[in-house]
Amino acid sequence: MKLEMLGVDGNGGPCYLGTGCFHRRDALCGKKYCKELKINRAEVNDKTKIEESAVVIEETCKVLASCTYEQNKQWGKEMGLKYGFPVEDGITGLSIQCQGWRSVYTNPERKGFTGLGPTTLLQTLIQQKRWSEGHLQAFLSKYCPLLYGHKKIPLKLQLSYCPHNMWAANSLPTLYIVAVPSLCLLRGISLFPKISSPWVIPFVYVAFAHRAYSLGEFLWLGGTLKGWCNLQRIWVFKRTTSYLFGFFDTILKLFGFSEQVFALTAKVADEDVSERYEREVMEFGASSPMFSIIATLALLNLFCLVGTPLKKVIVKDTNMVEVLDQFGLQILGCCLLVMINLPVYQALFFRRDNGRLPPSTTYQSMIIALLACAIAIY
Repeated sequence: MKLEMLGVDGNGGPCYLGTGCFHRRDALCGKKYCKELKINRAEVNDKTKIEESAVVIEETCKVLASCTYEQNKQWGKEMGLKYGFPVEDGITGLSIQCQGWRSVYTNPERKGFTGLGPTTLLQTLIQQKRWSEGHLQAFLSKYCPLLYGHKKIPLKLQLSYCPHNMWAANSLPTLYIVAVPSLCLLRGISLFPKISSPWVIPFVYVAFAHRAYSLGEFLWLGGTLKGWCNLQRIWVFKRTTSYLFGFFDTILKLFGFSEQVFALTAKVADEDVSERYEREVMEFGASSPMFSIIATLALLNLFCLVGTPLKKVIVKDTNMVEVLDQFGLQILGCCLLVMINLPVYQALFFRRDNGRLPPSTTYQSMIIALLACAIAIY
């Protein structure tokens, strides 16, 4: 996030992400930027300072804090935070920038804001679903940065909003990458050039260069190898669950088949959950459709990785060298996915604490994964 904000800062100013942010009062009240707004606040406060009693101030504050204060006013539309979207911070920041205001990123060594985040995987996925759903809704509304920001902010800043807006849509190609190559491997369908072919070089270069660059950035920012590996796991988990659910929920809302629901995330954890969180142990511990998808995809890749050599070498008596030459990249991709899902296998079969996956999820995911493998073979 630090590196991303530095990049967006160079494109015209970082997005408003809802926390750790200072706003100019004029900007948040919907005023357009102009040089005349650069006034001395101290002088204005001295001139407008009025002596009032504590009773009057108390009554004024009650009216300001009431739920009816915003009725028949421009709050939530032209003033303050924009209403109607789960990601009100994103469209509010876009609106402020389109009014001519410039945002600046600063990251002091001493943190000015601290807060609590989800400590369990399920709560993290629910939060990511809400964010991805809200970003896609904004992209499909009048607040699409390419339309709303046209001729108001630079094109490169408009494009900086798009990766967040397309989080939910990215679930479909990610789901394809995670499932289809492994099933094709089990079926015996080659999707990439042979290892002995020179055409394999671009595929290998793109895969390894991208991962190496990502790891280098993470270490440069003070991260660890274990932290980077966990980041890749979360990247796969949220794209195959949170973003997928967010995508379909947005489509259903768009066609009027469902209504918008704001899902809250709990940020207070039990003592044993907090202890596992401090030890960087992934917390499952509950039944959820999201966990069923994660477990099914994890077992699917494991079954495909184990089943391919059994089918090719033992059953069909194929030379292992030929198998590696023809399916080398697919086998490597399947191995990487199995390594990414190691915490899932531990939660399915080895862990005995309350953070493991429930047996019902284990049985359900095994049945679905075996069924998918059987269909791929026959």
